[in-house]
Amino acid sequence: MLRKILGLKPACGGRNFVRNSSAAIMPPCNHKPKPYAGPNFEKVKKIKQENLVPCLLTYYRKPLLIHEGKMQWLFDHEGRRYLDMFGGIVTVSVGHCHPRVTDAAVQQMNQLWHTTNIYMHPKIHEYAETLAEKFPGELKVFYFVNSGSEANDLALFMARAHTKNSEVVSLRNGYHGMSPYIMGATALSTWKYNVNTGGGVHHTMNPDVYRGTWGGSRCRDSPVQTTRECTCTPETCEAAEHYYEQLQDVFRYSLPSGHVGAFIAESIQGVGGTVQFPKGYLKKAYEIVKANGGVCIADEVQTGFGRTGEHFWGFEMHGVTPDIVTMAKGMGNGFPMAGVVTTPAIAQSLSTALHFNTFGGNPVASAVGKAVLEVIEEEQLQRNCEVVGTHLLKGLAQLRSEFEEVVGDVRGKGLMVGVELVADPLTRAPLSSTNFVDIWEDCKDMGVLLGRGGLNGNVLRIKPPMCITAADADFTVEVLRKALSNHLQKKRKHLS
Repeated sequence: MLRKILGLKPACGGRNFVRNSSAAIMPPCNHKPKPYAGPNFEKVKKIKQENLVPCLLTYYRKPLLIHEGKMQWLFDHEGRRYLDMFGGIVTVSVGHCHPRVTDAAVQQMNQLWHTTNIYMHPKIHEYAETLAEKFPGELKVFYFVNSGSEANDLALFMARAHTKNSEVVSLRNGYHGMSPYIMGATALSTWKYNVNTGGGVHHTMNPDVYRGTWGGSRCRDSPVQTTRECTCTPETCEAAEHYYEQLQDVFRYSLPSGHVGAFIAESIQGVGGTVQFPKGYLKKAYEIVKANGGVCIADEVQTGFGRTGEHFWGFEMHGVTPDIVTMAKGMGNGFPMAGVVTTPAIAQSLSTALHFNTFGGNPVASAVGKAVLEVIEEEQLQRNCEVVGTHLLKGLAQLRSEFEEVVGDVRGKGLMVGVELVADPLTRAPLSSTNFVDIWEDCKDMGVLLGRGGLNGNVLRIKPPMCITAADADFTVEVLRKALSNHLQKKRKHLS
């Protein structure tokens, strides 16, 4: 296993596509995809245009038609291979079509697909018992749903029902989902519609130590710090204190007599661009919320299941214990499942009326979820996230040193990584969309698929399947190095 973590033995090896002779050689893979037999590329584009809603985002100027996946690899309709460094938006946790998870799904489908929870069936009980072992204290009562938006929606509803207070506080730049109820807690304007959504939510200043008002080189719990200077000490983070004062002002001025129903925050902001909070901030935020009658919700939709490496749940890195935790994405390795866990007392709040989710805790979903937990444990994927993620972060930090005029910040923990691209390193002005897409597209053409995030769409989101190796990380760094070099050559040629 250690050889795999260190990248000495790739997860698979063999066939390779080289798109650019100046780029690093793609790590080998011996998986041979089946010949594509679906509608041709142009037919798929036509169907998308005529039969799918236009808000369904497709990456890249020349979109990909993906038809097969194996562990950290994806294959397009022409058989080209790509290293998936985004994991289907932080969703493929243990690897595409992992045989252990696939077998669990097939075996359950051959036995019992669905009954819903009007009857007892063993899988949901087996899964709940196994998952409960991963949580501290009284966090042991689950409600299973189908997506992160549903989970956060339910968590907010549950908190309000329990506290009898409707006011909610969330962070600017936070993303919690797109259902009309939870959209009120999402505070990214690019994800907001001009219609009434969940009300009673107050957004406080985002504690961003790179782009925010305060913060610097001693503020983050990360192998890579921002280059901004600060006077913080190992014991005290001044940035956390300043951002906490802004949160205090929300309680003073915006909440009725300071009463609050809930506070919701991601452990590391995902869609917002892998933003990490200053050390100690979240702990102080939890304290003021609980002192004013509220409950604290940890959104672990992207940071959960070992992705941050050092801990199984992101909230653990902040030294806090939430009252409610939401989870999804990596929970099912791509299978549509999500969940909410809370204390027995808070769970009781849903007993005042009927509340039901037809597919939540479905036998197949529960079998898949249990298999995912077993694979994470047996293949030491949390440890892999810590080792390979730190290796990747340090490689990306070297790119920041080499390309400081365009790489503004490198941040993250484990395999939850962000690279912020800028037009000016002093003002931190975001790189234009056109230039960003040039770099992004170039990486894709050299075989590496990266995500995109941040309010301005200028952050490379790197959240791959947790089975990647150090060799995959090195390949990613080399491809990005070449793409950044191409960008700067093009820029200098244009200026000359």
